[in-house]
Amino acid sequence: MAGNPFSFIKDIIAIKTPKKSTLVLRMIVFVFAMVCGVYICSICLKQISTHGRAGFLDVPVIQKPCPEPQIEPWEIPYVHYPIPKTYSRAECARNPVRYFAILSIQRSGSGWFETLLNNHTNISSNGEIFSVKVRRSNISTIVETLDKIYNLDWLSSASKNECTAAVGLKWMLNQGLMQHHAEIVEYFNAWGVSVIFLFRRNLLRRMISVLANLYDRDAKLLNGTHKSHVHSPHEAEILANYKPMINATLLIPNLKQVEETTAKALEYFKSTRHIIVYYEDVVKNDTKLIDIQDFLKVPRRQLKSRQVKIHKGSISSQITNWDDVQKTLKGTHYESFLHADYRK
Repeated sequence: MAGNPFSFIKDIIAIKTPKKSTLVLRMIVFVFAMVCGVYICSICLKQISTHGRAGFLDVPVIQKPCPEPQIEPWEIPYVHYPIPKTYSRAECARNPVRYFAILSIQRSGSGWFETLLNNHTNISSNGEIFSVKVRRSNISTIVETLDKIYNLDWLSSASKNECTAAVGLKWMLNQGLMQHHAEIVEYFNAWGVSVIFLFRRNLLRRMISVLANLYDRDAKLLNGTHKSHVHSPHEAEILANYKPMINATLLIPNLKQVEETTAKALEYFKSTRHIIVYYEDVVKNDTKLIDIQDFLKVPRRQLKSRQVKIHKGSISSQITNWDDVQKTLKGTHYESFLHADYRK
């Protein structure tokens, strides 16, 4: 047996076979690890490249390593660093910007209110953007317009460009806002848009303003020109000379409809970060403007407007058929509208 050469060869084969098997196994494990590594890296790169594109808004942002010391943790979703396509923010590129929208209804003092905000060196409110129908024709055009505004690419007389700390617009409830409220709420919440509700307490005074403005569209009392807002007492006096006649039969249903619309808007947008402001309160109390500036997280400033109020004084002197209106509202929860609610 000891001299058998075949026995020796068998021993060699028996010893070397496990080594070959181990080498093959190692190669398989190595290849598997490489494939897994490549796959994981590709997934990570894909996530990084799409990080800033979730939801509706396609606004590039500067990724900051950590928030500024004065920004509290709860504020982080509402702080943005847009990169405009049309210009450079230069040294202000790393200064935070907040997004906002003023939601209101016509003749509620929103025009005057917006001029006050734009008097601030760091606030850009771009006006009634969605008064143009094509911009609100569907949710896609609405989102496209909002993207441009909040990326600081909407250029208007209100734009502060590189020094902007708060950017927004004025949006009437009947300009696609209620129709597409679900998608707009999702957009606002996804991209940290703060909402300023601006309404009037005295809806009868608002109705007078609505009727007078409608009349002037045709009459054009100011030298053949229609103006919704004026900047001189003389112009205001001319427009105030017109005293509308209110349909007493439809008065209460009309007031009720406005109440229901505003209540519905508050319900729709209650999940957003918001503040509710009334025109009369801003007129009577200057501290309300401080509250708004604090809400937008901008430095406090003394805000002024060149606009002049048109309808002043007693409400009884502004309606042609005052007796009918008084009789209709007396004894209802709208009776308080018959009395003066502010002095200016």
